[in-house]
Amino acid sequence: MEQTLRLERIPFGKRFRSMLKVDFRRMRKSRLFYIMIACALLVPIVMTVMLTMMDGQESVNQQTGEITIMEGPESVWESIGTLPSEEMTAGDMATMGGMGGMDVMAMCNINMAFMGIAVFVCLFISDDFRSGYAKNLFTVRAKKGDYVTSKIIAGFVCGALMLIAYLIGALLGGAVSGLSFALVGGLEVGNIILCMLAKILLMLVFVSIFTLISVAAKQRAWLSICGSLGGGMLLFMMVSMITPLNSTILHVALCAAGGAMFAFGSGAISKIVLSKTSLV
Repeated sequence: MEQTLRLERIPFGKRFRSMLKVDFRRMRKSRLFYIMIACALLVPIVMTVMLTMMDGQESVNQQTGEITIMEGPESVWESIGTLPSEEMTAGDMATMGGMGGMDVMAMCNINMAFMGIAVFVCLFISDDFRSGYAKNLFTVRAKKGDYVTSKIIAGFVCGALMLIAYLIGALLGGAVSGLSFALVGGLEVGNIILCMLAKILLMLVFVSIFTLISVAAKQRAWLSICGSLGGGMLLFMMVSMITPLNSTILHVALCAAGGAMFAFGSGAISKIVLSKTSLV
């Protein structure tokens, strides 16, 4: 009796769900994932408490005699973004610089999570190539497009959880430091919710870029981290403008559109990179 070998074509939906399930299981069992979430939770607590203790302290430059005054946070919402009443023009910033003022919270706030996710994405992907898992995966199971899409979604979920953890840490740190929870300058609870939603959607832009750099660097984690941090810094200064504390539905829509475009574009380029380069 003659037997015929038939190769069944696995549909995209089933193939992609399988790939995504594997990535989420690996992420849940990864110590790196929990370390990143813990850092996102603890950093705002430690930073808020330390800056509150250092508020008003002066340091003098011995060579120029310039005095720098540390300005601690006055509101818990400063860990999320600049308060509407404190938004400064270029002239105001020049005046502040001349007076030697230094507002640390304007730079060291929740937006640091956008750079922190670069470490997770780079190490998560480089481990696949370093262990040989990616090469085996492409040979017997998944397609390169499925792999890239799954990694972008996994990184996006981790980044969103980091932002939420940072928000919780900021609220805890503000409560411990006795900071004000008052909404000033026309700020409303809805604005803060939209601000966080806009940041979460904007995370997709950064994750897509970091995924592209990581699949290009493959097992060279140091190269992918350096490239991702360097590329991320080019967009980092725009995050506060795109997702201000008094965000509206327009900011959310722009971040959603930008995230979708970058995910599609960077994902397509990442697939080409994997197809045209060696997997080792």
